[in-house]
Amino acid sequence: MHTIINKSTKKAWASAIAEPAKEFSLTQLPILSGKIPDGLRGTLYRNGPARLERGGKLMGHWFDGDGAILAVHFTDAGATAVYRYVQTVGYKAETAADKLLYGNYGMTAPGAIWNQWLRPVKNAANTSAIALPDKLLALWEGGKPYALNLQTLETYGEDDLGGLNNGLAYSAHYKRDNQTGEIFNFGITPGLNAKLNIYKSDSTGKIIQKAAYSLDGISIVHDFVLAGQYLVFCIPPVRLNFFPVLLGTNYSDALEWKPKLGTQILVINRQTLSLVSRSEAEPWFQWHFVNGYLDASGSLIVDIARYEDFQVNQYFKEVPTGKTHTPAQSTLTRIHLQPQTAKVTTIEQVLDRHCELPTVPQQNVGQASRYTYFSSFQKGTDISQELVNAIARFDYQTETLVEANFKENLYPSESLSVKDTQNPNQSWVLTVIYDGNSHSSEVWIFDSDRLNEEPVCKLGLPSVIPPGFHGTWNPA
Repeated sequence: MHTIINKSTKKAWASAIAEPAKEFSLTQLPILSGKIPDGLRGTLYRNGPARLERGGKLMGHWFDGDGAILAVHFTDAGATAVYRYVQTVGYKAETAADKLLYGNYGMTAPGAIWNQWLRPVKNAANTSAIALPDKLLALWEGGKPYALNLQTLETYGEDDLGGLNNGLAYSAHYKRDNQTGEIFNFGITPGLNAKLNIYKSDSTGKIIQKAAYSLDGISIVHDFVLAGQYLVFCIPPVRLNFFPVLLGTNYSDALEWKPKLGTQILVINRQTLSLVSRSEAEPWFQWHFVNGYLDASGSLIVDIARYEDFQVNQYFKEVPTGKTHTPAQSTLTRIHLQPQTAKVTTIEQVLDRHCELPTVPQQNVGQASRYTYFSSFQKGTDISQELVNAIARFDYQTETLVEANFKENLYPSESLSVKDTQNPNQSWVLTVIYDGNSHSSEVWIFDSDRLNEEPVCKLGLPSVIPPGFHGTWNPA
């Protein structure tokens, strides 16, 4: 546990997380420039850790912060927004006590060592969101989703989706097939050898099929990919060392990089959830997959944001202190593998630029996508000191990269490409910006084909939204 340190010599992003974010109720957003496109109708949801401190104590890792959801509703009457903490059991208990009570990924429960076992890890509900017909789910790695009201973000409570029994967890990185409406996801059950639980849901989110597979030890499985008729998992060579955990070390610090183990690859049939093949590849680490598809020759193409090692975990651990010093570069990388054997045939670096929080247009999930959007660093940035300060679009057809032009001390969230409701050939890119110069947050809307030009619209937000993780778009 860290005590808060002073703000001098810190980068501008540190001010965004220096104090817990302030909620606001439904508010009409002022247009700062441009106009809202007539065909942009629906809701942007963003999730992320909004409180990294309580009672003068910092959370141990960026992943431990309490989740808060921003909803920006675009209607014919303009844009309104609401921002609320997910009212998890742990959040409410710590609010009442005005101190940290629980352990989490990067911290153990305060006080006596037995608190570690008496106080389970807090569901932070801080990583991602999925909009279902009748509710929004705030997603996290290690527990059930929390259901919220789509309009007001009022928390309903934990949701088992009709199938998350016996402590099954539901990951933050679901994949939704636009054609069928099916939703795929997974969860890890810890044990001496972890269990990979795979779920298929209908379009309402209700789980209709499950399968489980044993893994070697406990690794970090944060994401997977839907690729045609397959689901692909790449298990990085990170393993949890149990002994330090038993002696009071937090999970994050007990994870070890073991490159000799290589990356384990599992290919799953999406229809039956049966294991098609399993193999091993060279070592790498990824938090995030970009997308996947089957090419004309029947080869699986999987794009990832690839790290050479696990240094990025240390970098994320430093974020709550407001000062980072560990460089961790990820690159957009394409993997070709054979579905029947899970054998990797080629691995190629697509771009020599930092690539994180990658997305493709929702309609292209699981099939070839001409464009990938991602967060990056502007050229010349010391990546050990900064948070991502650029967004870009890569065009696989022309092999060109287009970047948004941001002035200094601007920090964008993950960028989402959204279809125009009136013109099928038009799409917009939405991002939430923290402006470290004015200590304020804004919603920016770009023409997706003119990402390097001025946004078509900028909207002001009532309070600062700290840099977060993932979001989603729910079309009207």
